[in-house]
Amino acid sequence: MPTPDRAALFLQIARMRRFEEALACLWRRGLISGELHLGIGEEGIVAGVLAHLAPGDALALDHRSTPPLVARGVSLKSLVLEMLGSEDGLCRGSGGHMHLFSREHLAASSGIVGSSAPLACGFALAAQHLRPGRVSVAFFGEGAANQGMLMEALNLAVVWELPVLFVCKDDGMAITTMSANVTGGSLLARARAFGMPAEKVDGGDAELVWRAAARAVARARSGGGPSFLLARCHHPEGHFLGDGLLRQLDRSPRDLLRQLEPTLRALGRSPGVALPGRAIGLAGVVSPLVRVASRRLFAPRDPLDVAAWRLPREVAANLDSRATAEVAAAVKVAIAVVGGADGD
Repeated sequence: MPTPDRAALFLQIARMRRFEEALACLWRRGLISGELHLGIGEEGIVAGVLAHLAPGDALALDHRSTPPLVARGVSLKSLVLEMLGSEDGLCRGSGGHMHLFSREHLAASSGIVGSSAPLACGFALAAQHLRPGRVSVAFFGEGAANQGMLMEALNLAVVWELPVLFVCKDDGMAITTMSANVTGGSLLARARAFGMPAEKVDGGDAELVWRAAARAVARARSGGGPSFLLARCHHPEGHFLGDGLLRQLDRSPRDLLRQLEPTLRALGRSPGVALPGRAIGLAGVVSPLVRVASRRLFAPRDPLDVAAWRLPREVAANLDSRATAEVAAAVKVAIAVVGGADGD
C-alpha cells in the first residue's frame, strides 16, 4: 500500500482546526447564534477518509459538518457567511452549521441523528446507476448507531451491494450519556452481522485512518459493497461549545475528589448505617470518578499534534501558518460583507 502524503494530511487537519477555532471565536462574540457543535478532535478521521475521495464522490454528514466541508474544498468565506446568517452564505443563511448542502461537492448534512446513513445509501444508489466507480461516505457518531434508520441503511447497503463507507466517530458520549450505558454489544460485531467488513481505528492518527479508509474505498469502487469504520475520537469542547457537562467530566479527578471529600467522610461514618450500606454509598460516589479518570487517561490523541509530530517542525509550522492565514482571510471578508467589525 502506498504511503500517505503527510504534509497534505497535516494541512487539511490544520485548516479544519483553525476554521473551527475561528467559528468558536465568532460564537463567543455573539455573531453566531444558537448551539455550535464543533468538529474539533475529528479532523484526523475526516482528513484520512477524504484523502481517498475524488470528484463525483458524495458526502452525507451529521451535525458536525464543517470539517468535512472545509476538507472537501467548500469556500471558507461561504461557510463563515452561512454561520453569520447572511444570504451570501452557502445556503443563503438558512442552514446554520447543521443543515448544509453543496450541490457542487455532492455534500449534504443534517441535524437529524442517524440520517446520514440512509442519505449516503441514496448517494451510493445513484452512483451505482449514474456514476459507476463513484462512492459515498456517511459520517455519524456512535450515539446514532442505535437509530433504526441507520441499521436499516446498513442492511440495504449490503443487500444492494452499495458503494458506501459508513464512518462512526466514537467519542464515548451520546450527548450527555456515556455510550456504554445505552449501547448493547459491539458496534463492530453489529456491522459485521449485516455481512460487511468492519474495522476499528484510532481516529487521533490520520495515517491509521488513511490506511483503513484506503481499503474500504477501494473495495467500494471495485463493486465489493459497503464497509464500516469505527474511529475513536475525543471532543475537547464537549457536545457543543460551552458544554457544562464537559467541564465536570474533564475536570481533574483530584479536584472532584476534593469537592466530594465532605460527602465521602459523611458516608464513611454514617451513624446507624450498616457497613454494607455505607460501602454501596461510597461505591456510588467513587464510580463516576473512576469513569472520569479513565476518560481522561484513555482519550484518543489530538490529531493535530500527531500529524505535526510526523513532520519536521519548520514544515509543520509553515503549513499551520498557511492554514491560519486562509481562515483569517475568509473570516475578515465575511465580516466585512455583513457589515461588522474586522475579523481579527
